[in-house]
Amino acid sequence: MPDRILYGYWRSSAAYRVRIALNLKGLEYQQRSIHLVKAGGEQHTAAFQQLNPNQLVPVLVDGDMTLNQSLAIIDYLDETYPQQLLTPTDREQRYLVKALAQDIAIDIHPLNNLRVLQYLSNSLDVADTDKMRWYAHWIEHGFSALEQRLSQTHGRYCVGDQVSLVDVCLVPQVYNAKRFNVDMSPYPIIESVTASLNHLDAFQQAMPEKQPDAER
Repeated sequence: MPDRILYGYWRSSAAYRVRIALNLKGLEYQQRSIHLVKAGGEQHTAAFQQLNPNQLVPVLVDGDMTLNQSLAIIDYLDETYPQQLLTPTDREQRYLVKALAQDIAIDIHPLNNLRVLQYLSNSLDVADTDKMRWYAHWIEHGFSALEQRLSQTHGRYCVGDQVSLVDVCLVPQVYNAKRFNVDMSPYPIIESVTASLNHLDAFQQAMPEKQPDAER
């Protein structure tokens, strides 16, 4: 068995990104499920806090390297296992890809993260309908801007015809949006690119429903 271990959760968007990256690079790994809801959330246990005091997934253990934060993990994978680079070597393309990926992972995703939604419900007593309005507002705001950006950069995928870090971030975010019934019809480029990506084996094998801890 590989000594590479990914601590994650089947529906975690950030863990989903790392699964895609590992699959694209053809790297074997073990999965350790950290259930984000059961018993108040296994991410809050003392054992997991030893790995990540921030109490978030994913965490990747690769030999003597332990890393949290999905974008940092993927940067590490690109530098350590350079087969199928997810950030281009060309300077202009490299920073375009990083900026677009951060539009998703830093600007869109944190506002609809599970712990934010739980805080709205549990600490601020926000009604479920208002919580979903919050969720949809920030997804729609982010996707509207991203659709404009992709109109200038996309080919088959987000940036031309090569799979990149942007694609790795996009697919989990779209999965998340659809799970919460966000209307995707205003975003035809995002929909087209996502459909193309989801035909690739690395993306298919990373899908939440195909994970060992998926709840059926």
